[in-house]
Amino acid sequence: MKTNEKKHKRPKYSLEFKQDAAQLVLEKGYSLNQAADHLGISLSALGRWVRAERKPSGNESATKKPGLNLGDHDELIRLRKEIEQLRMEREILKKAAVFFAKEAE
Repeated sequence: MKTNEKKHKRPKYSLEFKQDAAQLVLEKGYSLNQAADHLGISLSALGRWVRAERKPSGNESATKKPGLNLGDHDELIRLRKEIEQLRMEREILKKAAVFFAKEAE
């Protein structure tokens, strides 16, 4: 691979699109292959979305960690970004407080 060739970027899909695609399989009776072909998306991506949206069944192991549905996953990512932003702002404010306390002396 040449160094100037661009890496293949994964397409970004909206949360609504992912949920709708998963519902084709879960509620409308499409197979994973049919839905992926119809929507022009990869089979592996659709499989992840379906697993994320599928309700946990009663026979799943109690020790298995419950997964997040797509909406919860998007919210988690948004909140993590917000936390990082707030931490950076807090550090800036701490440094500013130290700076102004030294000037006031």
